[in-house]
Order: sequence, then structure tokens, then C-alpha cells
Amino acid sequence: MSVPRLTTIGFDADDTLWQNEQFFRGTERRLTGLLMQYGDHEQIAGKLLAAEKRNLALYGFGIKGFTLSMIETAVEVTNGEVSGTVIGEILAAGREMLSHPIEPLPHARETVEKLAGAYRLILITKGDLFDQERKLAQSGLGELFDAVEIVSDKSAATYARIFSRHGDGPHKSMMVGNSLKSDVVPAIEAGGWGIHVPHELTWAVEHAEAPVTAPRFRRIADLSELPALIERIATAG
Repeated sequence: MSVPRLTTIGFDADDTLWQNEQFFRGTERRLTGLLMQYGDHEQIAGKLLAAEKRNLALYGFGIKGFTLSMIETAVEVTNGEVSGTVIGEILAAGREMLSHPIEPLPHARETVEKLAGAYRLILITKGDLFDQERKLAQSGLGELFDAVEIVSDKSAATYARIFSRHGDGPHKSMMVGNSLKSDVVPAIEAGGWGIHVPHELTWAVEHAEAPVTAPRFRRIADLSELPALIERIATAG
């Protein structure tokens, strides 16, 4: 009897199964509009990105940390003279982000449904616990996954732990996502497959070089190509 090469598939959530980055970029434009007298969009957006990078170790990933970084940016660019009205607008923008409707990406549902049952499916996402749980519940995809892991960051050790806990180890597992830095490279480093599904918007912090020489790296145009790719990998000699 042949031993399966692939038993477990991990999916990223934001910008892999549903839209996410577009809400951050829209709110960023709202911030730069509020602060337009202190600089143009590129200048203020650059300061916001710098604040986000500084604060990742303190606030982690997600909307709440982004909102705090927006407030910090407003204080910085106004030399501490930002008004209470502007702070209120920033807080309102953060609350709106926390309640935005879920917009599934093309082919997300049918692809997950097609793979459910044939493989162990794990949703592996990082960010704020409450917000990620809200989005998963609204997506209607939760019941299709065998496990859900909401983590503070994604590293090779993260994938080794998760794929060993819920599957047969990283060597028989695959991670599917839009981020080369978080979804693909560390999954390959852990010994698994890394499948890149590019999204038109990717946060600058998530940029990384594609591991094109890695034997377990693949890139697909969208999720509709995933089942056929998995079938080829699973049945290869």
C-alpha cells in the first residue's frame, strides 16, 4: 500500500480566503486626508509604516495595533498638537475596520469545499483573536476546517508545531497563502510545501523574495488551480 505524500493542508485567511489589505489601505488614505496639512500621502503613509514596524513587537498584527500606530503617527506629524477631533476620527476608523463585511476571494469556497474530507484542513492565521474569529464566523467556512490556529506570528517553528499537532508533521503538509514571508518561506523551512497565491495588495512588511529554487515551492494564479496542483503532488511517485 502506498504511503500518502500529502495529508494536511494549511490555509492563510486574510487576502487568501477573503479581502483584508484593501481595508487597511483605505483607512490609511483616510488618515492622510485628516493630516493633509502636515504632509502629502506618501510622507504620512511612510511615517505610519515606520510606526507599524516599531510597534509589531508590542501590539502584534491586526487592526487594534494599526489604530494605535495611526494615533502615534498623528501625534508625531503634528508635533503633539493633534486635536481630539482627529483622534476621535482615527478611533472611529479603527472601529469601522473591526466591523467591515467579509468579502470572500474568487474560488475560495469551492476550493475549500472540494478539499474538505480528502485532507485535514487547518486555518492558520495571525492577528487579533476576536477579529479573526469574527471574520471566520462571517465567512461561513469555519465548519470546513478540522482545526483553526490564530497565532501571534508565523515561523518555521510555528508550522512544525501546528502540522505535528493536527497532521502527520510538516513533511506531509502544505501551506497556502498570499504572503511569501509569512505563509510560504517558513512553511518550506519547516519541511513542508509552500504554495503562493499572489494578491494584488500586499503589506510592505510581508514582502520577501520567492524561494524559486526550493523543490517544494509552487505559485498559482488563484485558488481554482489548487486542487489540480495538490492532486499532482499527492500522486507523484
